[in-house]
Amino acid sequence: MKLMIDDAHIEQIKKIYEFYPVDGVTTNPSILYKVGRKPFEVLKEIREFIGENSEMHVQATAETAEGMVEDAKYILEQLGENTFIKIPAIQEGFKAMKILHRENMKFTATAIYTPMQAFLAAKAGASYTAPYVNRLDNLGYDGVQVAKDIHDIFCENDFDTEVLAASFKNSQQILELCKYGVGAATVAPDVIFSLVKNKVVESAVDDFISDFTKLVGEGKTMKDC
Repeated sequence: MKLMIDDAHIEQIKKIYEFYPVDGVTTNPSILYKVGRKPFEVLKEIREFIGENSEMHVQATAETAEGMVEDAKYILEQLGENTFIKIPAIQEGFKAMKILHRENMKFTATAIYTPMQAFLAAKAGASYTAPYVNRLDNLGYDGVQVAKDIHDIFCENDFDTEVLAASFKNSQQILELCKYGVGAATVAPDVIFSLVKNKVVESAVDDFISDFTKLVGEGKTMKDC
């Protein structure tokens, strides 16, 4: 399963890239709004840092299919080929997806709340579909199960489309989808940091260091022995 950062704050992105194996960055208009700077100033800064081999997912904001396609072309021109255009899975969005697919542009269907949206997006040629796991939970559905159902639909219909699960509140949701083999998850920085934050683990490491210090002396490591 690919792991992506669902954020646009460059310092957070740099910190996560320093420590963890991640595959790219996803953004949307609300995420860019939280940064409070000009969108392409932020996006170009992210692209420059993560490099051309990491994926970026950037949303078209036009309301018509034709406008979404124009947005897509401009986004790709500014950010490079390994950029996936996020298109909402609505009527105008499906029309835009068909055009993008014909023109060999990669796109991610976003705002997925139902398996049928994902099915239609896959038929339209989407590389990814992004179900909102926690938002589905908040509506009274099982968000993890919906993501699994979409994954199964793609497998049963031989689609090349992958699930890019989004909107998580805890690491257990991510673990469930990782065990199931979905294609990717995009996760906010605070949840990424929580993936390995565990007082039991930290205590075990502290015990190792304490015992080694008693054995060889303060401040020494294996290279000093």
